[in-house]
Amino acid sequence: MTEANFAGRWQLVFFGFTHCPDICPTTLAYMASVLDLLGSKVEQVAPLFITVDPARDTVPVMAEYVSAFHPRLVGPTGTEAQVADAAESFRTWYERVEDETALDGYMMAHAGHIYLMCPDGGFETVFQERDQPPEAVAEQILTHIREREDR
Repeated sequence: MTEANFAGRWQLVFFGFTHCPDICPTTLAYMASVLDLLGSKVEQVAPLFITVDPARDTVPVMAEYVSAFHPRLVGPTGTEAQVADAAESFRTWYERVEDETALDGYMMAHAGHIYLMCPDGGFETVFQERDQPPEAVAEQILTHIREREDR
């Protein structure tokens, strides 16, 4: 899976991991609400949950996890190098944090940003779940879509 898979569509991108106890499930539920509010324009948006924990988040694990949140949500994974490259291209951060009480002895600390990328792959804006209700984010995305359509 590469950027080419989503060419011509807006992308709503969030980085996280399936064993996240709080930020990821909350943010993915928020993204699902945003998608539901886009109506017929949802077809123009590719929602992505990119793992920062490829050791545990295999293709089957990601597919099952994202399907619990929204049928349109895609869960890319890859090698550690591929994930690092993806995170670097979005200028986001993550790191492994040793935690003997966690599954497999570690957690992943990570940023909580949701990126809106243009159909040409360029950056448009960034959202955070706690900053505004899903209705406001959906309206912003719809405004960007309409503006692009009017060009």
